[in-house]
Amino acid sequence: MRVVSLLPTATEIVTRLGLSECLVGVTDECDQPEGDGVTVVSRCVLPADLTPAEIDRAVAAAQDDGASLYAIDPGLLSSLRPDVILTQDLCPVCALPASQAEQAVHKSGCAAQVISLDPHSVGDVLASIRMVGHALGAAATADDLVTTIERRIDQVQRAVDGAPRPAVLGLEWGDPPWGAGHWVPEMIRLAGGRPVLANEGVDSQRIGWDDIAAAAPEVVAFMPCSYGLDGAAEQARDLFTHPEFLTTPAVHSGRVYATDAEGYFSRSGPRIVDGIELLAGLVHPDRWPAPPADAAVHVSL
Repeated sequence: MRVVSLLPTATEIVTRLGLSECLVGVTDECDQPEGDGVTVVSRCVLPADLTPAEIDRAVAAAQDDGASLYAIDPGLLSSLRPDVILTQDLCPVCALPASQAEQAVHKSGCAAQVISLDPHSVGDVLASIRMVGHALGAAATADDLVTTIERRIDQVQRAVDGAPRPAVLGLEWGDPPWGAGHWVPEMIRLAGGRPVLANEGVDSQRIGWDDIAAAAPEVVAFMPCSYGLDGAAEQARDLFTHPEFLTTPAVHSGRVYATDAEGYFSRSGPRIVDGIELLAGLVHPDRWPAPPADAAVHVSL
């Protein structure tokens, strides 16, 4: 089986299923498994040195123009002779859309099966893992992985059962602010929090600083999409330059945290359970262990 993954989440799923040797093509953003050796067939066209505000403007302009943020080489794709191509249609900002992948397949002349992973909920994420496993002949392994994830989620829920549910803001972007959507509000709920400025299964939404002040979050988990912990911690300092943010209970009680968003929230893969456990440790430190130092850090003035 020859697999091209146009989505970091899919690459991670394939790897966790023990099928990394099947990967013949990935994107420039795929880092699981670590190391070189797999051909890069898709790249983000945005410059790497843009600020968060510049990224937001560039993304908005591309969407207005109907332009893609990702480029793929049909000739290179054809030379890899994939049997399966894994992609998504959930978010044109996060990876190459399935429609563009299908166009590339048509131009390349290959007969690969294109599978789109488009989860909106935690249950959908687990279904995506099973979908990949079944497509690649690893159904039993996928089922076992999902069962393990479900067991760990159940352990978190039992630990936080009956505890007060503080208002939690999952902040997906800081300049301008966006509330995290899709599976993240559900993750917050499963971790024992009450998500604010977001609804389960709904797209992420741009919000205002006044909205944040009015929502009065007691815990803020800053999770800038596709950034690791170092980048999130650096950007988190700018949150405190907004007077409205300073009025929140989270700031007053010192419960603002930067997280490894790329590892635990942006990607809808196996590490979603690690993200739920991370949140439980931030929301209910008396009921669940604190997250590792390389997963989340406290941020203050």
